[in-house]
Amino acid sequence: QVQLVESGGGLVQAGGSLRLSCAASGPIFSINVMNWYRQAPGKQRELVAGITSGGSTNYADSVKGRFTISRDNGKNTAYLQMNSLKPEDTAVYYCNADNLHSPFGRRAYWGQGTQVTVSS
Repeated sequence: QVQLVESGGGLVQAGGSLRLSCAASGPIFSINVMNWYRQAPGKQRELVAGITSGGSTNYADSVKGRFTISRDNGKNTAYLQMNSLKPEDTAVYYCNADNLHSPFGRRAYWGQGTQVTVSS
């Protein structure tokens, strides 16, 4: 069974930092792209950042210069370093493994989400 587990969320004051982790476990051959999404109350889920197995990254304009995505391919783990946090960053953050290749085939997987709350 393949699963993604996020950790590292919490409550932080504006201007503070948090580091999220996403660990993929199970019989995994490869993961093409690992992404972080977020969903605030009453809003649609949005892509925050993504990173390919080769290390290419992309970011939402709203987090450029403040968030950094990274991954450890050997551990099938992705990270999201969030600095200079703002109240508008408050959301549930979800990890996504796109085109994950396992004995069960190729498909996307999602984590259960971790809450990030930024107080003003």
